[in-house]
Amino acid sequence: MPIFNVMEEIVRNALMEHMEQLRLPCTCERCIDDVMALSLNHLPPKYIVNEGASPIVRAYYTADRQGAANIISILFQSAETVSKNQRCSNRVD
Repeated sequence: MPIFNVMEEIVRNALMEHMEQLRLPCTCERCIDDVMALSLNHLPPKYIVNEGASPIVRAYYTADRQGAANIISILFQSAETVSKNQRCSNRVD
């Protein structure tokens, strides 16, 4: 069974939920992936080997208001960094 980082799922869900508020100048796959990668580099991984545990770990982070706020804060910081340093072909100079 493969190892899975549940934090990726948590961050992706938060990113999609707050996409409009992030005000990214570009929402191409490259820019979204850059925001995801930068965010995940600043958050602790939560690895599981049993996919059945994924909802439990997600619920824990949803219930933990400080943890959820930290994820959103990091997402906003990452979005700002990516916005200022776009690496995609849609970049406006």
